[in-house]
Amino acid sequence: METDFIVIGGGIGGVSVGARLSHLGRVTLLEGERGLGYHASGRSAALFDECLGAAPVVELNRASHAYHATANGGVLSDRGLMVVGRAEDAELFEADVAHMHLHRLSVDEARARMPILNPDRVAFAGLHEGAWDLDTDRLIQNFAREIRANGGTVTTGARVTTIARTATGWRVEAGQDVHAARVLVNAAGAWVDEVARMAGVAPLGFTPMRRSMARLPAPGDHDLRNWPMVVGAGERWYCKPDAGKLLVSPAEEHPMDPHDAFADDMVLAEGLARYEEMVTEPVTRVETNWAGLRTFSPDRLLVIGFDPGEPAFFWHAGQGGVGFQTAPAASQLAADIVAGRPPEIGAGLAAAFSPARFAPCPAA
Repeated sequence: METDFIVIGGGIGGVSVGARLSHLGRVTLLEGERGLGYHASGRSAALFDECLGAAPVVELNRASHAYHATANGGVLSDRGLMVVGRAEDAELFEADVAHMHLHRLSVDEARARMPILNPDRVAFAGLHEGAWDLDTDRLIQNFAREIRANGGTVTTGARVTTIARTATGWRVEAGQDVHAARVLVNAAGAWVDEVARMAGVAPLGFTPMRRSMARLPAPGDHDLRNWPMVVGAGERWYCKPDAGKLLVSPAEEHPMDPHDAFADDMVLAEGLARYEEMVTEPVTRVETNWAGLRTFSPDRLLVIGFDPGEPAFFWHAGQGGVGFQTAPAASQLAADIVAGRPPEIGAGLAAAFSPARFAPCPAA
């Protein structure tokens, strides 16, 4: 099948960049799993907070806010984020206050928002009201519909087996189908370096990091609907209400090879113990658990742009846990680069995400 852009990867990175590129030409999106958002995108904590991430990521968050709030009816709903710390976490807590612009709370004020906080262990608390639940499935499906509405195709169960450079672009085999396009977009999440190798492009050194999650029954049968997401100072753990249950994560970052990730029982137990230390309700049952791989570039910033050594190979990778919150602005940046127009986000910030930053320096 002839097309303009082949996008490899059906997570939020792939569907968002595919949607933006569908206004520039015909898009074919290939996802190896049977559904979109199966790996990291389907295992997200699903929060939008402009303050989360390094400074360039925060700028992407801010540029994405209006889209999240209004496009296709919006995907945000009120949540809020609270950081709590022990007496020994004073330095970590102060760093969080500065970075996340937290409003300080007394312990009593914090317990009014999450009644199970343990007043004997919680010494510090701060609140950021500007945090929202993000409807991840709706956002993915909105972008996928945009691809189809503009004449593109979204194919699941299409695992890529061969990539070859041609005189006019690329030839990609996926299952029984062969696709051809002038531009190949690598949005394969934890597998981006593997896709690059298949295409004969030098990998950039991405590292998938496991993060685990447990779902608990509502502690003490509380109504959790108005509770904020709560993070241990320095992100030692976090918890978040979800459909009447409570999600708890040890917030670990353990390097992994790309695979269908699963939680490590010991790591999960250690994280639950850190959470349990800060609350009055013991963990009596874990209903289910899972893990996802959050993939980082060597400098932990997103990589968006054409490969310096292969002008028809486009990187859209390294979202590292901020894929959903940055998706509107990151995908718009990608489309601006492909179209050859000045980036909406600004040329200086675009350079921070360019793969050219990893190119070796020329010899003296």
